[in-house]
Amino acid sequence: MSHTAIPSGPRARARARTVVGCTLLVTALGAGTLACGSHGEDPLAAKPYDAAGQISFNAPKDAGKKADPDKPLEVTAKSGEGRITDVTAMDASGRYVAGELAADGSRWHSTSPLAADAHYTVRVSTENEDGAPGRKTLTFDTSRPATTKTLDVTFGPKAGEYGVGQPITAELNEPVKDKAQRAVVESALRVDSTPAVQGSWYWVNDKQLHYRPQEYWPAHATIQVHSNLDGIRIGDRLWGGKAQSLTITTGDRIEAVTDAATHTLTVYKNGQDVKQIPVTTGKPGFETRNGVKVVLEKQYFVRMRGTTVGIAEGTSDSYDLPVYYATRVTWSGEYVHAAPWSVGSQGSANVSHGCTGMSTSNAKWFYDTVRPGDIVKVVNSNGDQMEPFDNGWGDWNIDWTKWRTGSAMTADSKTGANQQPTTKLSPKAL
Repeated sequence: MSHTAIPSGPRARARARTVVGCTLLVTALGAGTLACGSHGEDPLAAKPYDAAGQISFNAPKDAGKKADPDKPLEVTAKSGEGRITDVTAMDASGRYVAGELAADGSRWHSTSPLAADAHYTVRVSTENEDGAPGRKTLTFDTSRPATTKTLDVTFGPKAGEYGVGQPITAELNEPVKDKAQRAVVESALRVDSTPAVQGSWYWVNDKQLHYRPQEYWPAHATIQVHSNLDGIRIGDRLWGGKAQSLTITTGDRIEAVTDAATHTLTVYKNGQDVKQIPVTTGKPGFETRNGVKVVLEKQYFVRMRGTTVGIAEGTSDSYDLPVYYATRVTWSGEYVHAAPWSVGSQGSANVSHGCTGMSTSNAKWFYDTVRPGDIVKVVNSNGDQMEPFDNGWGDWNIDWTKWRTGSAMTADSKTGANQQPTTKLSPKAL
């Protein structure tokens, strides 16, 4: 008669206690029966016992007493009373507390911050020396923070439908410089899309984050943004506040690609070429920026003056013109717009002060076709590269590997989020 082999490891040893002494009796006909223990009972099948006497935890037990949210939660198995097998902790709003269980089951402690002024339910699973399961549910409340200083988050853009290039923004009312504190903030800012795509936050500065996927958003996607920071301790005297959730959707995938060398703008809708438009772009000294831009806004009429971008009035490059069907792509003044005065050069020469000009009818069609968030890309220009931040949505000009280093969750000390691209604003408009 031989005993059943016992696997190694903590869980295996626990399970082994339920099978030691079990023998397999083989009859002459080849059938077998399993006999466990003196009464044939499996300890794992027994109703869990009350594990109150087997564990202790560091939250206050007296009525009316509240736990300090600055301190981690800890559940400990009493010496010689078995082991802890699992712990789940969750507040009343459904937020789970991350934790770590010691390999020997002697201790579990939280590894993510507790929320202030919250009610928690902790479910502890144990087993005794015989392998029988125990259960205990614990509850406690955390106290209010000693300070009223909170970190508020405002998500952008406003709710609505956008193009597939629209980044998500998170504006903070207080600066967060410390990397560990940034990680607490970032881990609580959730972006969920349907269909699901991989994405990441990027710390533009101490008070602003941008979020984008690895590629553009899918067409006709729903993107939901919310914060789990409420009541979470971020740093000394700084706690997370409430934030208004945001939902946006995307429309068709619209991409406009301007080739400054061939003086042509091609519009693609969901990957299909739908229109080619003769254009003119920036002349020498006022070259249009290369790279990916995103539609910021549309204005039926804009008065464009050279003095607003540093061109002295009365000089050869000065201008003061009424412009129609203006689609804005940079805050410093680049538009795609109607330019009836340059129709003779459209399709053959670059004569503008940096904008992409086209006939009035083509500009109206473009104006009616695109929406904020749509992609406007310029190639083969002699101009500078589009800035990543501060002059519009240049986020897509950062490759994905570098974008990931802007996250407090993944950045390293050399290429991390604290090293921001330098922004250069050149006065190029019209």
